[in-house]
Amino acid sequence: MQTNTLTTKRTLDTRALVNLAVLSALAFLSVFIFRIPVVSFLKYEPKDVFIVLAGFLYGPTATVLMSVVVSVVEMFTISSTGIIGCVMNIISTVAFAGTASLIYHKHRTLTSAIVGLLIGVFLTTGVMLLWNYLITPLYMGYPREAVKAMLVPVFLPYNLIKYGLNMAIVLLLYKPFMLLLRQLHLLPSTEETAESKNKVFFLWIVGGFLFITCVYFILVLQGVL
Repeated sequence: MQTNTLTTKRTLDTRALVNLAVLSALAFLSVFIFRIPVVSFLKYEPKDVFIVLAGFLYGPTATVLMSVVVSVVEMFTISSTGIIGCVMNIISTVAFAGTASLIYHKHRTLTSAIVGLLIGVFLTTGVMLLWNYLITPLYMGYPREAVKAMLVPVFLPYNLIKYGLNMAIVLLLYKPFMLLLRQLHLLPSTEETAESKNKVFFLWIVGGFLFITCVYFILVLQGVL
């Protein structure tokens, strides 16, 4: 009996490592491939989406580890902002993904997921306004007064849109992602009920509405609309 328990534990640990490795690779690739201009010099990339998914699966500790690993790899490969940019990436990702996964893991419900993501959006927006004010002059070379003048018209809408998009994409991808992991036998299979199908439909409605809203504001900020 003890041998079977140890074997099961090792299998679960291996699955977790594989899942985290895949999600880390996807997070890095998303930065490398998708960089969408939002406002001024600021761009959006969906890295945090994959880190949130990992956090929902394995808890906030996974988000911290992934954010550090992905940010460090990014710093040594495709980033031009050095150690300061790396630190800013870690802070923003942990604030958003860590908050969302921490709240979700206290009560694993749809409501907790949405509340956690919403709190993550607003908390990270506030945190990054402070850090943008403190750090941006150091690595962008802007005078602090110029950065202060950019907080409301530039950094505030950028962070709300960025993390709003992250929330929308997490809601849209969570169920298909879980289904994929089960088909690959990286997660145990579960029976889908009518109630769970209704929850998925609700997630897609909320996620789709939020996604369209964020894209609309990006187009407005770029002067397209």
